[in-house]
Parts: sequence; C-alpha cells; structure tokens
Amino acid sequence: MSRKTALIIDDEEASRFLIRQYLADYPEITIAGECRNGLEAVRDINAMQPDLVFLDIQMPAMNGFRVLEEITHIPLIIFTTAYDQFALQAFEMNALDYLLKPYTRERFSKAMDRIDRSGHAQNLHFLADAQTVNFPKRILVEKGNRLKSIAVDEIIYLKAEKDYTQIHTHDQQFLSSQGIGIIEKRLDPEKFIRIHRSHIVNILHIREVYRDISKMFLVMENGTELSIGRNYTDNLKKLIY
Repeated sequence: MSRKTALIIDDEEASRFLIRQYLADYPEITIAGECRNGLEAVRDINAMQPDLVFLDIQMPAMNGFRVLEEITHIPLIIFTTAYDQFALQAFEMNALDYLLKPYTRERFSKAMDRIDRSGHAQNLHFLADAQTVNFPKRILVEKGNRLKSIAVDEIIYLKAEKDYTQIHTHDQQFLSSQGIGIIEKRLDPEKFIRIHRSHIVNILHIREVYRDISKMFLVMENGTELSIGRNYTDNLKKLIY
C-alpha cells in the first residue's frame, strides 16, 4: 500500500481511539487529525485533503452523509457506524466499506485491504471526468403536485435551505428535496460554480462582481446580490481574464 493520510471522524472518543489503535498496524497511513462533529469534518477534509476518511454517520451538527454533500475534496470513505440501516445509502455513494460497530481488528483489516484495489478516490462516481459526463439540459422539478420541466440554462442560482435546495430562475422558484451538494455534482461545472457554502451560480447569468470593504459580491441578471465566501474565491478567479 502506498503512503496515505487519514482523518478520523467520530463524536465518540472510544471509537476514535479504536481506529487509532488498529491503524498502528499500518505505518504507511499517517493520521492527519480527528474530528468530533460534522462541521469540523467538512472544515478539515477540505483543508487537509486526506486520502482516506473514517466517517461516522450519526454526529452532532451534521451527519456523515451531509458531510459528503458539503465537501469539495473527495477522499476514500470508510463508514464506521452502529447503525446498519444506512448501508445501502453508503454504498450508493460509493463508500469503500461500511464497518458496523462493534467491529473486530480482522474486519478492519478487510476494509483496509480494499484500499489498494480501489485505486484512488477518483473511482467515486461523482468525480467522473466532466468531458465524459452527459449533463442534463433539462430537469424535472416539483411544483405543487406536479413535476415541471425547466431548462438547466434557465437556472440563475441555487441556494441551500437546510436539507433542501431552492432553485431560482428569472421568474420562478422551486424547492428540491436534494441537498445542494448532491445537486452540484449533477450540474455542468463549466457553467455552475460554488461561490459560497450556501450558493451555486450559473455563470451565464452573472451581471457583475464588486467588492464592498472586505467582501466580494456577485450581481446576477435578475438583480439578486450574493456574497462570495472566502473559501470559494478561487472558483471565481478562474473566470477572470
């Protein structure tokens, strides 16, 4: 196994200790850090960019699945949880393995054996090369008790609303039951960029950008002003020529 960094994410100290203990058998794995809740997890995954993450599901602030929706760096994921009912959802997100607590050293070893066979995190389905992905030109969104078809190019921006996502066009607003992180992975990154933890914009509808004291703002074609998060300014800089 090649050298890798790992992040341990679990709200229980005993669970984190067990993983540290088992990882002692793998000197090629360097523990980059530990997190006790979902907010710390998103922050540290994006900042440290570990190769491997041991991720609990039920945690304070944000559960493990929500963490995966919010991160921009995508590592290999091994879920570690006391709940068996989330296994299907975990593997739908291409988790490397699903360790059900309490698990043995032998079971942990089997999970670790999957790492070299998996290649790198690029095997996750939502990191497929954008050039080979057929991004939809139209999508179906809920409107009352019906599904309405809208052109993706008509979307001006998307806004996170707790576990839901608001989709804004010029004259309408829709509410999707999908989290903004999941929707982001289904949109063409050549057209849609993340400018904030809560906002994704369609670059086709950006009118202008301006700075106010220490913050930067986007003005969209419909007049909506959106602030640009500090961690997302690089996404915008790529558009500047």
